[in-house]
Amino acid sequence: MRHGLIVCTCALKTLRPMDYSMIELSLSFFYFAVPAVLIAGIFKGGFGSGASFVSAAILALVLPPEIALGLMLPLLMLIDVGSLLAYWGKWSWVDSRRVLIGSLPGVVLGFLVFRVANDDVIRFMIGLIALAFVAWQMAKSRGLVPTPKERLGAPAGLVTGTVAGFTSFVSHAGGPPVAIYLLSQKLDKTTYQASTVLIFGGINVMKFGPYAALGAFTKDTWMAVLILAPLALIGTWIGVKSHKIMPEPLFFAITYVLLIATGTRLIWGALS
Repeated sequence: MRHGLIVCTCALKTLRPMDYSMIELSLSFFYFAVPAVLIAGIFKGGFGSGASFVSAAILALVLPPEIALGLMLPLLMLIDVGSLLAYWGKWSWVDSRRVLIGSLPGVVLGFLVFRVANDDVIRFMIGLIALAFVAWQMAKSRGLVPTPKERLGAPAGLVTGTVAGFTSFVSHAGGPPVAIYLLSQKLDKTTYQASTVLIFGGINVMKFGPYAALGAFTKDTWMAVLILAPLALIGTWIGVKSHKIMPEPLFFAITYVLLIATGTRLIWGALS
């Protein structure tokens, strides 16, 4: 009976809203936060949302993972506004709508997982997704992940949205499934980028309410967001300007190194 009470008590504790302790705005915090936010802006502004979730992985090295995700969401939404203005009306609405509709159940699933997962579980998921993303990109570059020869239909778009909604909720990552679906539609570079911006902008809006219900947004969170907001806009501006001139291989290579390092560190910390 006693053991049963202990198990029930632990279960109830895991169902509480996330405990967001204070964010210490120290030099070490900004040492990680400044490059993280700039990278997110550059990626979302010029290279698709793709690996922009490296920002949350970097912050999760110095903050509890729930706090890192909660801090990044308003900044990502701010970046979305700047990116949407730059690519307004250039997206494929049919394809974007399918993915957005499918993402809703994925966001709900992510919310339910967060209600029962502790910090180590979330940290492990972020690290695992980071390493899986790099593995997927390397496989794609070697032709091991071929682009579908025929355009994927509406059912595939809905499934893509569900997967992207879930992975985006737990780590701000949803690039690979969306990339596979959009690439199958044979979109040009700008339409692809604009569709990616619209899709993840919409998913981030869906996530805001559930994150608030989990207690993600406190006075300390908003203070950090206010300080880092200009950097998010600067990163977006750099990304938009670099869309045609920055060598993508170098930029992506640096990002993959960061993802491998942060992903491995997060998994190691979760398991140890």
